Amino acid sequence: QVQLVESGGGLVQTGGSLRLSCAASGLTVSNYAMGWFRQAPGKEREFVAAIRRNSYTTYYADSVKGRFTIYRDNAKNTAYLKMNGLKPEDTAVYYCAAAFSATMTEGTYDYWGQGTQVTVSS
Repeated sequence: QVQLVESGGGLVQTGGSLRLSCAASGLTVSNYAMGWFRQAPGKEREFVAAIRRNSYTTYYADSVKGRFTIYRDNAKNTAYLKMNGLKPEDTAVYYCAAAFSATMTEGTYDYWGQGTQVTVSS
């Protein structure tokens, strides 16, 4: 049974940083593309970042490029999203997901975590 468990969310001030973790069980993160998506209140879920399977190639939404970094620790079987320079518009529930291919389309992801809340105060 595959499980993705996010952690690391919380309340932070504008300009602050957080690191989200996505601990996987039942799959090996290095063999999957790992993605992060987010959903703000009243909005659709949107792509944030992804890392290709068996690769360090990464992709980012324009809104987070240069501020967020996606990476994984194969030894810990965990994917991460390091978020710097946080803005109030980054406030959302953040989800990690796993797929065969790294895409910006949530429909291509097979496994999802339960989400972790990130709130950025102004």
